[in-house]
Amino acid sequence: MRLTRKQMLVGAATSGLGAVGLYELVDRLASSPGVPRAVGRLHPEQHLLDGLAVVRDNGVAVVVPPLHHAVVTARVATDDLRAAQRELEETLVVLEHRYEPTPAGLGVTVAWGLPYFRRYVPHQARIHVPVDRRASRTKEHSVRALLDAIRFPSDPKDTVLEHNDLAVLLRSDVREHIEDAERVLFSGSRIVHATSIRRGFVGSDFHSGRSLAKRMAQAAGVDGADLIPDNAQLFLGFTSTQQAALGPRRIANFETLGYVDLGPRGYFQNGTHMHVSHVFEDLASWYQTFDFRARLDTVFKPGLEAKRGTVTVSQEGAKAASAAAVRRDFHRDGRIGHSSSIQPTSRLEHDVVAEDGSVYKRGTAVPQRADFNTLDNPFAWSASPNGDQMQDSPAAGIHFVVFNPTSDDFHRNRLAMDGVLPDGTRLPFGERDRNQGFNAVLTTSHRQNFIVPPRRHRSFPLAEL
Repeated sequence: MRLTRKQMLVGAATSGLGAVGLYELVDRLASSPGVPRAVGRLHPEQHLLDGLAVVRDNGVAVVVPPLHHAVVTARVATDDLRAAQRELEETLVVLEHRYEPTPAGLGVTVAWGLPYFRRYVPHQARIHVPVDRRASRTKEHSVRALLDAIRFPSDPKDTVLEHNDLAVLLRSDVREHIEDAERVLFSGSRIVHATSIRRGFVGSDFHSGRSLAKRMAQAAGVDGADLIPDNAQLFLGFTSTQQAALGPRRIANFETLGYVDLGPRGYFQNGTHMHVSHVFEDLASWYQTFDFRARLDTVFKPGLEAKRGTVTVSQEGAKAASAAAVRRDFHRDGRIGHSSSIQPTSRLEHDVVAEDGSVYKRGTAVPQRADFNTLDNPFAWSASPNGDQMQDSPAAGIHFVVFNPTSDDFHRNRLAMDGVLPDGTRLPFGERDRNQGFNAVLTTSHRQNFIVPPRRHRSFPLAEL
């Protein structure tokens, strides 16, 4: 099924609150998730979602994410924070009573940006926003766990560093649940006004013919769509939710690894940090100028062996690359792989005993990704279409959402993707060098960092102080 240009334009034009446009097609094209979804319960952490099933592809354990995703960013529209705090919390409780916190129900994660803390609760934030111990030692001055977003070496000069007060991540197998949450939280709200809506999907059972990613890209008429592998989970072909490549449940919490000082009252304990960005993907260049061997080298590491057509490649912690190995690959082959380049920063360098007594082995992944395919260009809807350079035609991309213990932790990972290693080594790459991992075919349009408070403080954090 290929949508006409008129159908795509109508979808893009109506993708604001209460309408999803082209993403209605996801439910028509997707097979049922096909895996049992367990029941769930509410945790102290907002970012944890119960009921995520695990399947196997190519002998590798793969986490099955929710089918539908949305991120709604917003600005605060009131100065009465205490009343707004009560109203938002009451609304969130309504959603929790309506839907269980699983993919079959609805996952809701409310995150807050630096503009909110600076404008509304600056004194309280100076006391209670966690301090990043590791970054503070490196910089030789106090560094907070939440930092302004930065442009990385491979980002375009016009990448927008956003200034939203908050962002709400919504996840569900049922599109109507996400639509309902958007209406309940934002339609006619007196306390928050939406600034953008970002939509997308993730889905593949790896065995039932053309995957959702391929069929959606083909329906949208995206250049290069026909070249996407039939069993691909993401537009760029390879599976991203291998269980071993995702951080265990509580590892990204502020308190777990001891990366942060929680402050005098531990206000943000059970919270975490969230980065949100939008990235365009040049599928035609990816599939036409990188053969399978080159794609394997680029996504994972130079010289990695896998059967042609494989989309799920093992990323076990015991085989995590060191910074020295990344340097050797570069000096031998003149290139780095995406996964291997970030593993020195995204995997534990040694065994760690967490604050709750849990033992995380060397090579364990720390980031918890929640990224998803999108055809937004760059968003489904924007309150500032000119500033966000909104376009009517669909475009292949990804809304990258990831939980890390701190902003600096995310920045270290992303810098490593550009060849800036933890010891300060800078591997010499030219602009958009195809030997620099994915960066030759990726273009980041927007970035922002957020704090995800614990559930008990998710509504207008620090306002009660």
